[in-house]
Amino acid sequence: MTTQVTPFARLEPDRLASVRAAAEEATAVDGVAPLSEAFLLGLPREGEHLVATDEGSLAGYAQIVADGSVEAFVLPSARAKGVGTALLGAVLERRPDARPWAHGDLPASRALAASLDLAVVRELLVLSRPFADGDEVDPGLPEGFAHRTFEPGRDDDALLAVNAAAFASHPEQGDLDAAGLAERMAQPWFEAEGLILLEAIEDGAGAGHGLAGFHWTKVDPPDGDVGEVYVVGVRPDLHGRGLGGPLTRLGLAHLARRGVREVELYVEGDNHPALATYRRAGFERTAVHVMYSRGVQHTVE
Repeated sequence: MTTQVTPFARLEPDRLASVRAAAEEATAVDGVAPLSEAFLLGLPREGEHLVATDEGSLAGYAQIVADGSVEAFVLPSARAKGVGTALLGAVLERRPDARPWAHGDLPASRALAASLDLAVVRELLVLSRPFADGDEVDPGLPEGFAHRTFEPGRDDDALLAVNAAAFASHPEQGDLDAAGLAERMAQPWFEAEGLILLEAIEDGAGAGHGLAGFHWTKVDPPDGDVGEVYVVGVRPDLHGRGLGGPLTRLGLAHLARRGVREVELYVEGDNHPALATYRRAGFERTAVHVMYSRGVQHTVE
């Protein structure tokens, strides 16, 4: 088998459809999607796309984003034939600082990483728990705070400002801008009712007026039975005020009333305050996604 890896600035419609179908096939076989939401949204955009082929047929795909993060996969029918090595080798040749994700931390991914002298530099944990009686009830909030539903067009700027402050050091979430927000609001899973805003309503709260935090929930597909704690953000100047727990429970209550049977979330493996909050809420680790690098980032012990 001779693998050819070709770079593209943009995927033409037929090739784009083939990559999407191949990603779905890989998901069905592996039980975990090889491309995250951000990379799926990036498929039709101009960027760095690498397509691996064998005798003209699609065998694998990789996408490199501006910060060097990479997501890639090999079609199940083309595995154990050197496609992954050729594909990631081409990625590293173009970007020696590349940081490939391995969703699900599968054995084949670990073996490929080791063969390319890549080490784990980041862990993203998946936590989940089933819903229980009482989850559908909104929690009490600290004095001086109230919650309401997000209103598209009215609340966009305030949401983006709190998100930018809350995730200033986060490598992906902190970059959310107006275009990214609009892109997500255009997705089939978006519902304004699932984006819950926490506001400071009294000067006595010591927070001034305005948006204090938010909990963005997600059910994808919209008729699915698994909900997601998509993003929970609190203004940094309000950390330590006990808002994270109630915000989390507000989203859980919405999802419980929505009728899903289980809720999951993603959290950085080294985000100990968030992990403590979620564990108190009954979440347990169910999976892990890992990011690799070749000696240009700090490794995870």
